[in-house]
Amino acid sequence: MLPKVIVYIKDYCPYCTKAKNLLKKKGVAFEEIDITHDTKLREYVFKESGQMTVPQIFINDKSVGGCDDLYALNAIGELDKILQPVVIAPLDA
Repeated sequence: MLPKVIVYIKDYCPYCTKAKNLLKKKGVAFEEIDITHDTKLREYVFKESGQMTVPQIFINDKSVGGCDDLYALNAIGELDKILQPVVIAPLDA
């Protein structure tokens, strides 16, 4: 199963673009959600991530932080590990 990646962004955010470009370069499919004009969603994202900046990136429903955090994970090789597909064995195996 492929990892579920969601990137919460705001309009005119260069860090959002930079984070999305890294994910695209890695061939990762992701859902992009613009929270520019949605106060309730923005509050939810900031509460769930514990951060008040964008982008906020979630992989398999776990916050991995923002753009700098994503690049830091990539620099130490952890991002590729997190993005690996999950193999689920059949129940009758």
